[in-house]
Amino acid sequence: MALRLGDEAPNFTAETTEGTITFHDWLGNGWGILFSHPKDFTPVCTTELGYMARIKSEFEKRGVKVLAISVDPLDSHKGWTKDINETQNCTVNYPLIADPDKKVAMLYDMIHPNALDNMTVRSVFVIGPDKKVKLMLTYPASCGRNFDELLRVIDSLQLTAKFKVATPVNWKDGQDCIIVPAVSDAEATTLFPKGFKAVKPYLRFTPQPNK
Repeated sequence: MALRLGDEAPNFTAETTEGTITFHDWLGNGWGILFSHPKDFTPVCTTELGYMARIKSEFEKRGVKVLAISVDPLDSHKGWTKDINETQNCTVNYPLIADPDKKVAMLYDMIHPNALDNMTVRSVFVIGPDKKVKLMLTYPASCGRNFDELLRVIDSLQLTAKFKVATPVNWKDGQDCIIVPAVSDAEATTLFPKGFKAVKPYLRFTPQPNK
């Protein structure tokens, strides 16, 4: 069965460019992001891994650990990392899982036969401190991901996990949020002391609670 939002993220033990890890132990009590790459020494993946290395500190600020995976072996990863560092002006600073037997790829349903029968698609999984899958995104091999969007989504996930709010279209950290419909106006007055604006009874905006 395919992995779904709210499922526990499958645990696994794997070799990486930074040693052997057991996924749940490696995550600890924090957030994590696992993202897959179709193949080593491919152009789009090279740009993605390089960009992630350059903005990894932004994920760290949010308490999010970063982990990449490709179905190629460890020696290939190490050679490719040198190319990434050279061409992308970076130093790859997070582990890259070697998954030549496709064990992890199959656990996370990263092989889509109608797209590529022997390589992973560009999958992204955001895992919460409870080890549950909070976000899944899948891109075709031809389309590079927007890692700035992943930061935006993590800001929303972490905010909405703590407060009874949702985030509107194109929301960015610091902007007004939407009070969830399950909260009454009376309860909202207590929960959101900065006040709120009711555009409709079901559409109520309030300043971001943790700002």
